[in-house]
Amino acid sequence: MSTAVPVTPEPQRSMAERAFDEIRRMIIRLDLAPGDVVREADLQEALGIGRTPIREALQRLARDHFVNVIPRRGMFVGAIDVSELSTLYETRAVMEPYVARLATVRGTAADWDEMAEVLAETQRAGIAPVELIELDRRCHEIIWSSAGNRFLTDTLDTLYAQSDRLWHMYLADVADMDHAVEEHESILLALRAGDADRVAELVAGHVRSFDAQVRDAVTRRLDAPLAPAGARPGRVAP
Repeated sequence: MSTAVPVTPEPQRSMAERAFDEIRRMIIRLDLAPGDVVREADLQEALGIGRTPIREALQRLARDHFVNVIPRRGMFVGAIDVSELSTLYETRAVMEPYVARLATVRGTAADWDEMAEVLAETQRAGIAPVELIELDRRCHEIIWSSAGNRFLTDTLDTLYAQSDRLWHMYLADVADMDHAVEEHESILLALRAGDADRVAELVAGHVRSFDAQVRDAVTRRLDAPLAPAGARPGRVAP
């Protein structure tokens, strides 16, 4: 008679992953703003998820610097430090083009067809900027997945999430996402053509364009006469 090998139940892992995604989305979209107190009980009630998955998700978010744990005080949403904008950009500027090169070689026609379907969604009448940034993310995710390197994908996922947070903080109401869509259309053409050099060049330009928009928005806010207290310089207030 064989003995069954105990395994970790899949639903438990799925709930922890769902908790991570949902809480991170709340932080990115500023439903939980920098400096806000993070309470496990509130998250359990809001998300309908148990204590253990919530706790696992928060531990992971702390490792990714989305939340900070301060002994004897509690857990808080991490602040955004202006001085880190340059390091965020320089990391993405190296990794994104490299991953795009891998994707050009390893990706398939099916991958690029999926990307084309995502871009077609951007043409819907009345589509909101927040929906466009989600579709922008999907295009990046397809490229990352096509590269076939989960270590790079995990790192880029975290970097993009931090960039996404900056977009919601500074650009959600003013950014022209049409230009970003056009950039992805050019990237897709180069991917289909198998031109790795051109893909890397276009992806680098895409990341550079985003960085320039954020820097310009940050500069305008910090230079504004009525800039919020705590917004100069260093940690950025919402």
